[in-house]
Amino acid sequence: MIRTFMPLAALLLAAGSATAQDRPPQAVIDTYIKSTFGKASAEWQARIKPDESLAVCNTTRNNPSSAESEAMLKRESARVVYPADGKFLGDWKKGYQVANNGRGGQFSDPPRTVAGGNCFACHQLDPKEVSYGTLGPSLSAYGKDRKYDPETIKDAYTKIYNSMAVVPCSNMPRFGVNKVLDEQQIKDVMAYLFDPESPVNK
Repeated sequence: MIRTFMPLAALLLAAGSATAQDRPPQAVIDTYIKSTFGKASAEWQARIKPDESLAVCNTTRNNPSSAESEAMLKRESARVVYPADGKFLGDWKKGYQVANNGRGGQFSDPPRTVAGGNCFACHQLDPKEVSYGTLGPSLSAYGKDRKYDPETIKDAYTKIYNSMAVVPCSNMPRFGVNKVLDEQQIKDVMAYLFDPESPVNK
C-alpha cells in the first residue's frame, strides 16, 4: 500500500502563503511530521515530540542565543551517564563493527535489531577505508593526535553520549541519551577511536 502525504507546498499555502525563503509556522511543521508517523507504534509516536533542547534548536533554526546555548549545555550535560566502572574503552574490533553498522533506528526494524553508530556516514576513521562521509571532521589518528589523554577520552565519551552537551544544536546524533547505542557499544567505539592498536591510529 502506498502512503501519501500532503505536499510541503500545500502546507505552505495552508500556513498562509509564502515565498520560497519563508518558513512555515512550527505548528504546521509539527503537524506534517506527525502525519508521516501515522502508523507507527505509541512508543514511536512519543518520540516525535522534541525535547526541550531540540525544541529550541527547531525554533531558532539551530542558532540559539547565548543564554539559550548556556542553558542547553547545562541541561544536556546533566543527562550524560558515565560508566560506573570508570572505564571508557572497550574492544576496538567490536567498535569497528558498531561504527560500520548503519542498521537500526527505524520503527519497521525487527524487535532484536542491533542498532549501529553508522559513523562512517559522516567521518573518516581508518585511513585505509575508501568510503566515508565528510559531513563531520576526519577522525583519522584521533587518539594518537591527542596523545591518549584521559581527560580528552572522557570528553569524547561525552560527545558521543550526548553531543548537545558539548555543542549546542549539534548535528551529531545523541547516541547515549537517545538510547541508540548502549554503554558497551559506546565504549567499543571509544576504543576504535583511542586504542593504539586500532587502525584509526596506525
